[in-house]
Amino acid sequence: MDLLLMGAAMGIAGGLMPSPLHVIALSQVALNRWLRAITILVGLPLIVDGALFLVTFFFYHYIPKNIAHYVAYVGGVVLISFGIYALVESRKKSREEIARSTAISRASVPAALLGELTAPGTWIYWLTIAGPIIEEGRRKGYWHIAPFFAGGLISYYGAAILSVWLLAWGASLHKKFNQRLFLASNLALLAFGISYLLRARFGN
Repeated sequence: MDLLLMGAAMGIAGGLMPSPLHVIALSQVALNRWLRAITILVGLPLIVDGALFLVTFFFYHYIPKNIAHYVAYVGGVVLISFGIYALVESRKKSREEIARSTAISRASVPAALLGELTAPGTWIYWLTIAGPIIEEGRRKGYWHIAPFFAGGLISYYGAAILSVWLLAWGASLHKKFNQRLFLASNLALLAFGISYLLRARFGN
């Protein structure tokens, strides 16, 4: 029960905490591409977390503990590049033209995938929280730790989808802000990218 509650609490916190995935999904919502937004919020983290679960399960003791520091550089460059690309496109095209264009929507998927894979928080979670719990499962049995991951998955995806829906609903209440939602989400993406680079450069 303790592991279930811990996983659920961490999942809710992670799902509600703004992240690059949230803002990329929000930019798709601004273009009325809800299916792609949900794919970004749910499908891509499943792929990344599934891969990192296997890496942590088999190679936990071999992963450098400072890997989050180095992947932050890659993550920062990816997020800034996609943010700039989307902002440049938004300057050349109207909102309706961007919504009809598939280029930005297609680019959002690999950008979100790389952004999630290279997020420092992703690696910190797997090395400092999930990793030790998996090690506990080796000693006590994997059924013992299953509630942690089940609770985390269900609560994270539920909270993430709810948070993006609430942001989109709030924006729709004010027509002018709703029209600027795509711009705001990509500016937020730039801020995330810059924060990754600053954390990697000046963080311990």
